[in-house]
Amino acid sequence: MVKIGVQQPPAALKPEKEKEKEKAGGDGAAGTVLLPPGAEEPAPTVQGRRSSLSGVCYLTMGLLVLLLGLVFASMYVYRYFFITQLPRESVFHCGVLYEDSLYSPFKGQLELHEDVKIYIEENYEQINVPVPQFGGSDPADIIHDFQRGLTAYHDITLDKCYVIELNTTIVMPPRNLWELLVNVKKGTYLPQTYIIQEEMIATEHVSDMEQLGSFIYHLCSGKETYRLKRRSARRRISRREAGNCHHIRHFENTFVVETVICKKS
Repeated sequence: MVKIGVQQPPAALKPEKEKEKEKAGGDGAAGTVLLPPGAEEPAPTVQGRRSSLSGVCYLTMGLLVLLLGLVFASMYVYRYFFITQLPRESVFHCGVLYEDSLYSPFKGQLELHEDVKIYIEENYEQINVPVPQFGGSDPADIIHDFQRGLTAYHDITLDKCYVIELNTTIVMPPRNLWELLVNVKKGTYLPQTYIIQEEMIATEHVSDMEQLGSFIYHLCSGKETYRLKRRSARRRISRREAGNCHHIRHFENTFVVETVICKKS
């Protein structure tokens, strides 16, 4: 019998591909580093904490800004819508009870009626005093112009106008008078008060009506107009002077005012 044997090729004769595979396998096993379980690399916790703190700070600042915005918005709404935005023209028909301690101390209470128009934006007041129920006082139209600082009386009985500097100690500004009359209408204040008197003397004739402003111009245009001067000291008016004086009773405050206008002697 003849045996046929297969001879193994020597190592030197192995294909090049197998040599490269063995080298690659050996190098890969040698270059791999195995870590035991639970020995993973720790996460960057410091950076995460910083980012979370920054987020909380930004959120707090945002809430603070929002709160401040709501506060200022509320103040703006209250100031400009509930206070400033008053009616451009307010008309009141008023009646007040007062005691006449000047001429009729024993007659008890008297009643005075007038129509009041208040112009908030234009900053002036217009008052119409009808013929009073009692004698001794004239009906009149009155304008208090706070822009010009002037007051004009139109005596309807005489059909003459008288102009004088505005007395702010007696006449309330339009906004204050508006609030007073609203409260009177609501019943907050009792319409019962007293009377004071102011005495004036007619002096020079006014020829240039435009210098008095548009409101007084429309009231006194075409009428004899005179300037008034207040008497520095009050004194008793004699019977002779009383014939040359006219009285206008009105109120633009919590009390009634009797304006006595006399001719210059």
